[in-house]
This record gives sequence, structure tokens and C-alpha cells, in this order.
Amino acid sequence: MKLQRYDGNPILSPNPRNEWESLVTTNPGAWYDADTDEVFLLYRAAGPDPEHRIYLGLARSYDGYAFERASDEPVFGPSPDGFDAGCVEDPRVVKMDDTFFITYACRAFPPGQYWLPDRSYAPPRWPASCPAMLRENLTTSGLAITRDFKSFLRAGRVTDPRVDNRDVMLFPEKIKGKYWLIHRPALAGAAYGLEHPGIWISSSDDLLGFDGGRLLARGERDWETKIGGNTPPLRTPHGWLTIYHAHGVDRQYRLGAMLIARDDPTRITHRTRDWLMQPEKDYETQGYYNGVVFPCGKIVKNGTLFVYYGGADKFVGVATCAMEELIDYLLTCPVDSR
Repeated sequence: MKLQRYDGNPILSPNPRNEWESLVTTNPGAWYDADTDEVFLLYRAAGPDPEHRIYLGLARSYDGYAFERASDEPVFGPSPDGFDAGCVEDPRVVKMDDTFFITYACRAFPPGQYWLPDRSYAPPRWPASCPAMLRENLTTSGLAITRDFKSFLRAGRVTDPRVDNRDVMLFPEKIKGKYWLIHRPALAGAAYGLEHPGIWISSSDDLLGFDGGRLLARGERDWETKIGGNTPPLRTPHGWLTIYHAHGVDRQYRLGAMLIARDDPTRITHRTRDWLMQPEKDYETQGYYNGVVFPCGKIVKNGTLFVYYGGADKFVGVATCAMEELIDYLLTCPVDSR
């Protein structure tokens, strides 16, 4: 079972006409409006500045393949002086009631052009008395709220600012009276029973008050070392479907999938034994981080699963499969039999 790349990839590439997206367009969140038959991509973008400030742009499509940019300006960007003043990146979109909730990774200072061996920019230095988030420019995760993808409310952080924590996504509804959050804190070692960071699950009565959580999944196969969640859980008759990434010993990013119990988000019931996709095309192997396929969104349209992913931290591609085919394959991979 493998995802099939669209022959027209990449579907979004850096746009030289707009400086803020002239270097990078990648790692898109996605939403499908069944009423209008329109697909929205909220994508990560950056220009050539040495600080590497990162923004979010918006693109639209009616067939899920051919996208047009909605604006020549970012629809969401770093705050002037807040917890996300350096960058906003890797958005994940869910909808509850009539409102979209977008989780995103962020830093207080820009990351710099991280792929260069010698960077001309480095975050400012802070004394030991300052918070770790500032001293180490840790990645935290924020929550933005919108109803129209035009105006956004920057609600605040959803993760502990003392821990580098990203790959954050919400379940699109309450389960057992609580909100649930999948995330990947940079925690490993004997204290956590992990050699490499894994996927965690947290719950809360409020969208800005999640607990520290518990481990949900760790890397288990030879193509998996560090793993993290990618696409917001999608409810199916067989459980919550999510795509996850695995960073292998060869430093390549590959994709797997899992089903989470519908009534218990702390329990994985099925998980792919082999990868669904790995970097193979030049837009996945030649960019700013070579060897990356990294989705932040998926949709189902007319029975087809569309997985929208970043390639090599530079481009946007799409890969598809029949939704029924993926579910059937996952059902042959129960967790208890692995």
C-alpha cells in the first residue's frame, strides 16, 4: 500500500513575485468545504531574509490539484513582539461548530536559514535568569482562530513554553467531554523510556489548558527513529485516521498511518507496518532539508484521500489513494499482532 504522487507536482512552488514567499512554500494544512467543493491550503512560506521569518499563505482549488493563491500577502504572520514573533509554521486545521482552530509551531525569534552551515543570523543571547524559551529559542505551539481564513485571532500557546514541542494537532470534537491534543515534545532518555522523541496525547477542559500528557506512540521499525504526528485526526467508522512521519537512521522522512480508538484517544488500534511514502522525486530530495515528505493536512473528496505535503522544506505536493483502500490496509495491521 503506497500513496500515489500527482504527476503535476509540485502544486505550489516559491513565488518570485512576492518576497515573503520567494524562497519557501511548504508544509500545508488543508480544509475541504463540501458545500462549495473548494479545497483550502494554508501553507508555510518564507523569503530570502537571513533571519528566515516564516509566514502563512492561502491557496484555493476546486479539484484538489490546481491551486491559485488567494492573496499577494500572507494571511497570518509573526506577531510584533509576542511568543510567536519569530515565525509561524506548519499549520494544522480543524473545524468545530462554525470556527476553524489552527495549531501552528512558532518561536520568539526567527530560526535563521537552518540549512546553511554558516548562518549570518543568530537569535539574541539572554542571561540564565531568562526563560528557556528565550535562551534557547525553543519551538512552542500556538492556537489561531478564524471563521474565514481572512482575519485571525491569536489565542495563545497550547504547549508548555519550557519544552520544545511541535507537530501539534487537535481532534475536531470533544471525546468523553474533553478536548484532545496530539503533540511531539522533544523528550527522550531513561526518564521517559524513549531513545528518541515520540508522539504524545494530552487532554483538557479548555483549548488553552492542556496537561503534560502521556506517550501515545514511539518509533518501532527500522524506518522509524524519531516520530511525530502530521495530519489532524479524521473520524472514520473504524477509528480516528491520522498520518504520521518517521525520521529514519538515514535522516529521511517517511510517512505511516494509524487508527486511534474512536472513544479512547490514548489507544492506537492499527498502525501501518511499512511506510506509505518516502522521498523519491527531486522536489522531495533537493531543497533546504533534503529527503523530506511532510504533510500537515489531508482531505477526503469523492472517496479519495488527498494528502498535502511539503517536499524538501521548499515545495508543496499532493499524493492520493482511495480512502477505502487505506482503511482496508490498516485493518490488516492491528497493533496487538505486530
